[in-house]
Amino acid sequence: MAGYLIANYRITNPEAYEAYPPAVIPTLVACGAEVLVADYESEVVEGQASSVTIVLKFPSKEAARSWYNSSDYQEIIRHRLDNTEGFLLFADEFSRP
Repeated sequence: MAGYLIANYRITNPEAYEAYPPAVIPTLVACGAEVLVADYESEVVEGQASSVTIVLKFPSKEAARSWYNSSDYQEIIRHRLDNTEGFLLFADEFSRP
């Protein structure tokens, strides 16, 4: 069953954040992830959310966790954490009951 990483955040330091996208892509490719959504101007319809929305598809939720905890990603995570405010979460693919 596929697993997803869903992120929503606001960029607080655009100049420093610029290092993140080109650094993160090779780590995603290496683990078989697929970028489904990368929208920097998301339209909020309900509730409180920020303008950046990212949805990544992994072979499984465990694969998403493994990527997140990998040394390759941990070396660059600061480019996002230090320059954004928001959240990331892992979710399983829908499975009809």
